Amino acid sequence: MPAPPPSLADWTAGQLLAAFRTGSVTPLDAWAAVEARIAAAEPKIAALYAYAPERARREAAASTERWRRGAPIGPLDGMPVTVKELIATEGDPVPRGSAASELAPARQDAPAAARLREDGAILFAKTTCPDYGMLSSGLSSFHPLTRNPWNLAKNPGGSSSGAAAAAAAGYGPLHVGTDIGGSIRIPAGWTGLFGFKPSNGRVPIDPYYPGRCAGPMTRTVADAVMMMPTLSRPDWRDATSLPPTPLDWPGEAPDVRGLRLGLMLDAGCGLPVDREILDAVTAAARRFEAAGAIVEAVPPVLTAAMLDGLDDFWRARAWAEISLLPPERQRRILPYIHAWATKAETMSGVRAVRGHDQTLAMRQACARLFQSVDAVLSPTNPVVSFPAEHASPTNDPDRPFEHIAFTVPWNMSEQPAASINCGFSRAGMPIGLQIVGPRFGDVLVLQLSLTHEAWQEPIAWPAVG
Repeated sequence: MPAPPPSLADWTAGQLLAAFRTGSVTPLDAWAAVEARIAAAEPKIAALYAYAPERARREAAASTERWRRGAPIGPLDGMPVTVKELIATEGDPVPRGSAASELAPARQDAPAAARLREDGAILFAKTTCPDYGMLSSGLSSFHPLTRNPWNLAKNPGGSSSGAAAAAAAGYGPLHVGTDIGGSIRIPAGWTGLFGFKPSNGRVPIDPYYPGRCAGPMTRTVADAVMMMPTLSRPDWRDATSLPPTPLDWPGEAPDVRGLRLGLMLDAGCGLPVDREILDAVTAAARRFEAAGAIVEAVPPVLTAAMLDGLDDFWRARAWAEISLLPPERQRRILPYIHAWATKAETMSGVRAVRGHDQTLAMRQACARLFQSVDAVLSPTNPVVSFPAEHASPTNDPDRPFEHIAFTVPWNMSEQPAASINCGFSRAGMPIGLQIVGPRFGDVLVLQLSLTHEAWQEPIAWPAVG
């Protein structure tokens, strides 16, 4: 067992909880380390919103006393945690990344925040996101520009941009993002994290709509596994949630011999894949093969028509909301997002419905592929990195989703998918491997992720500040 890092801010959740039990470290100690890390790094990466250090200190003190008495209130008692800005927390406005939003305090916690508090977690801040969560970028009209801790000139991705930056910078071990087309996995890939999008409905979410999920973003698979029993508890507000199902969340890597793994190196459309990414993902697949898995190349599930249809549907959905705003508020929206959404102003209802139908076509294609494989391996992102100031890798509102071709089909098919680090580019930027399981196969995805993580050298996380 390797020695824990020098700073408690870099300890895993498992290490912290073990130390809380023995009393060798207290929640107050852990919070002090995280607070110091934030003070050093936050001026550079700008990952947080609604940061409340004084409240966190009070809650850490109360948790310290509970642990002293041997009476923690839940499995995450005293653990520093963030949730994405889109996840409502009582009393805090939910600007949704946009300066056009009215800042009314949320009346109650959304499901993920409620479950974390019930289990004793300290929600010390929310994390930034772009306007309406519709960019894979740290760019927002409301929040300051969020930067990638690995290289401050680069983008952390999004829309869970702040969660990714906070986790990579060591703002404690546990963070929660949301994902409708890759918004957990994409930034996890670009920041070296483990990001898990569970099966749709596994983690209750409010508001819900097709493809939207919440899930953990952590430095280790084990820490994400630790969050799942908490996050997956039921909540009546999500009418699309799965029935409560006790799952045997994995604690160790499985035997992969005989598993049929599809290797998808071509997304079918979108941006071409950087050679460094192809090499890293192929090397990861060969490790599975050497361990006894059956690895075979599989064709893409996505087509340009599907991606264009999704673009139409999402533009129409965005414009339906934005068009109701008065002109002065519309002018506050990030220009890229406004330019993208206004293309739907003259779109016919028939075209928008046809766009929605392409999400069903994605689902059918994914289901067809999984008749012949147990899981799929692919790149998470097609490019190694892009500038911090850009709204997307193309930075073109007419080509907004060219980079999500590997991730978005699995939202529409409601299948679990994760991104895990599988190496670094020559420039030192992280590369993500996507692992996709069958619908409801959340445990399998986590098991395969544990297997891959065991083969990797521990990551030397960037020092920021």
